[in-house]
Amino acid sequence: MMKINKNVIDAIIAHAEENLPHEACGYLAETQGLVCVHYELTNLDKASDHFSMDPKEQFAAVREMRKKRQRLCAVYHSHPETPARPSEEDIRLAYDPDISYVIISLKGKKPTVKSFLIKQGIVIHEHIEIIDEKNR
Repeated sequence: MMKINKNVIDAIIAHAEENLPHEACGYLAETQGLVCVHYELTNLDKASDHFSMDPKEQFAAVREMRKKRQRLCAVYHSHPETPARPSEEDIRLAYDPDISYVIISLKGKKPTVKSFLIKQGIVIHEHIEIIDEKNR
């Protein structure tokens, strides 16, 4: 199960909407089992059906995570026109079996966010628990 701050969910949805009609992409980082920050990265492909992250931004984000003692726990990206489930390309390019893959779909009236574990081509839906720090 992925535990994620509500403000991070809101931020990645906003990032996805800002990048329409293209896919948005980035990293999620956790501290003590809670996703507390997102790192917006540039989709170099500027496409609505796939993405490529900027390597310089990737390295900078990982350096920042290490500096703040955070752990990279997920790659996120948006699907502007399709459901929140991994495409064949998403599955093929899921190289790290130790992280989650979060997809934001903007297809419906309201955005949908889902998380998946992908290991050797096998996709497992991962439950997301949204933590609202204001209501704690």
